[in-house]
Amino acid sequence: MESWRTVAAVLGIVFVAIYAIGSGFWVSSNSSWYLSLNRPPWQPPSWIFGVIWPYNFIVIGIAAVSVARTLSKSLVMSWLALFAVSVIAALLWSYLFYIPHNLLGAAIALPITALITIPITIITFRAGLGMGLAFLPYQIWVIVASTLSIGYALRN
Repeated sequence: MESWRTVAAVLGIVFVAIYAIGSGFWVSSNSSWYLSLNRPPWQPPSWIFGVIWPYNFIVIGIAAVSVARTLSKSLVMSWLALFAVSVIAALLWSYLFYIPHNLLGAAIALPITALITIPITIITFRAGLGMGLAFLPYQIWVIVASTLSIGYALRN
């Protein structure tokens, strides 16, 4: 594999690790506050979160490597740049929601992640139909999570 492809794949994995570690960093900071919120009626059961996030992080990591191995340099760099920005927006959501309890700010940050994830998903499909289909639950989940964040902001 060409050296730039290796660097891109490693960088993608590093972004996934930052996302996985960072997203859990603030989430467990104040569970009593979270449990006191009025939940949107479409809130899935808690166990869903424990299933979908590990799946998402694994698939995103595999997608990063797949994209780096198969696509043009410009598409790989676009995927990485968009993914980095989406990770920043997602981590901003986590911080805003759980630390200052800024539900409005959080309700803005997560939809930005969902929007940025659309071109990431499209590029991932270019790496292969199977990879794109495996990545699709992440896109769907970020959209669902965005609606939940907006729902929390409207109800609390």
